[in-house]
Amino acid sequence: MTDPPPLPLGLAWQPARPRVLVVACSDGRLQEATDHFLARHLGVTDYDRLYVPGGGGALSASGRDFMRAHQLQGECRFLVESHAIESLVLLFHGPAPDGPDEAMCVDYRRKLSWASVARLREQQERDALELLDSRWQWAGTARVLVFRCEVGAGGGLAFVSLHADAAADARRPRDARERNDTLDAHAPRQERRPLAPGRNARE
Repeated sequence: MTDPPPLPLGLAWQPARPRVLVVACSDGRLQEATDHFLARHLGVTDYDRLYVPGGGGALSASGRDFMRAHQLQGECRFLVESHAIESLVLLFHGPAPDGPDEAMCVDYRRKLSWASVARLREQQERDALELLDSRWQWAGTARVLVFRCEVGAGGGLAFVSLHADAAADARRPRDARERNDTLDAHAPRQERRPLAPGRNARE
């Protein structure tokens, strides 16, 4: 039996690393929206990926999943160090305040099966804060941006900024490629921490 022939793509391998790592949920319903957001609003088209159930929230124990969170933080830190990551984008996802309950991240439903959707949204914001407080464990010196992909009442998608480090020359990509320079240009200039529990993220 002969081996099947290779399937050429007409593409060449690029040895230069993107210097951007995106931590996002495995939910395939959001893949196209995620790529569109990264390209249109952050100027990022090439990036390393850490896709796990829960996305950025998987790095947090959420009060109970400590072993898994510790392991995934270690995996994230490994990528940051071995791939010389300089910008790290954490993505959460769920419904907007008026969005459908079924849009809630199932990993958060697993971790907090008793909680309402409003409570899970609050937990995501709390987890983002706690992750930022311990960022050296999983991000090292990389610049960190945190967003939540929200599904509105009509099914529309929007990304809400929960936090963005201020742009700093020392953290700019060493190869100074245009796509990653755009990330600095479009990210909020002032740090935005997650809102206090119960507040609308758009207020």
